[in-house]
Amino acid sequence: EVQLVESGGGLVQAGGSLRLSCAASGFTFDDYAIGWFRQAPGKEREGLACISSYDGSTYYASSVKGRFTASSDNAKSTVFLQMNSLKADDTAVYYCAADPRSCHRGMQYWGKGTLVTVSL
Repeated sequence: EVQLVESGGGLVQAGGSLRLSCAASGFTFDDYAIGWFRQAPGKEREGLACISSYDGSTYYASSVKGRFTASSDNAKSTVFLQMNSLKADDTAVYYCAADPRSCHRGMQYWGKGTLVTVSL
């Protein structure tokens, strides 16, 4: 059974940091692109970062570039999202997802998400 389980969300003040984790199981982790997404209330799901399965390169959305850093520990089949300088606009449910091709809206596997709330 494929599982992606996010953790690390919570309440943080603006300007603070959080580190999200995503533990993957049930598929060959090294062969999948892993993406981080978020969805704020009333908004569409937004792609934030993608770790390529080909060479491990990481790509970021302009909204988080320079503040968020995605990384992976392939030995533990776990990916991380370090989030710094958080803003109220970063409040959302954060998801990790996996796909054998690349990162896109229709990723093959999704986690259930973890809520991040940034207070002013």
